[in-house]
Amino acid sequence: MIRGRKRKPGARHACGKRIRGETEREVMQTALEARQRHYGIGASRARDERLGTSLGRLSFQELISARQYDAGLRFAELYQRHHMTLGLPMPHPQSPAGLMLVSGSFGGSHSEIDPAVIARLRSRFDAATNAIDDCDRAYRMGPGRRPSLLLYRVVCVDEDTTLWSMSDIGNLRAALNALTRVFGS
Repeated sequence: MIRGRKRKPGARHACGKRIRGETEREVMQTALEARQRHYGIGASRARDERLGTSLGRLSFQELISARQYDAGLRFAELYQRHHMTLGLPMPHPQSPAGLMLVSGSFGGSHSEIDPAVIARLRSRFDAATNAIDDCDRAYRMGPGRRPSLLLYRVVCVDEDTTLWSMSDIGNLRAALNALTRVFGS
């Protein structure tokens, strides 16, 4: 006669203990189903990686071009590299442990970075921000918010754009066009 309660169904370790948590496939399936419900698209289109960010969703909806999307991605990478290299705070820290890792307090390294690398990075970042500032000056009297603010909110902070006006989307496009010219893409 077996004593105790009936075993719960599910996969088990060799020792007999239940394996807890979802598999990566189950997590991905949940995300794909949410994308299908939220955006009203089919299963094949829900796998599009652009749906993971607000800049990507603008590209997916064809509110910005592929070149503008690429310029936004390049600026995001440049922004992150610039801030990480110079030790500047990011707009959205992940966790206290992540901050300690980045600062070198917990497992990071304090190796010196070549001054030539820093100079090239600053030069590229300055060229990008100067182009965005020029865009701000060109659109200062136009409707909507400043292009630099919109670019920062979409690319760096990943703010949702569903409630943005078409003039704001147009100003964002102008900032992305300025970046396209700087990056040559």
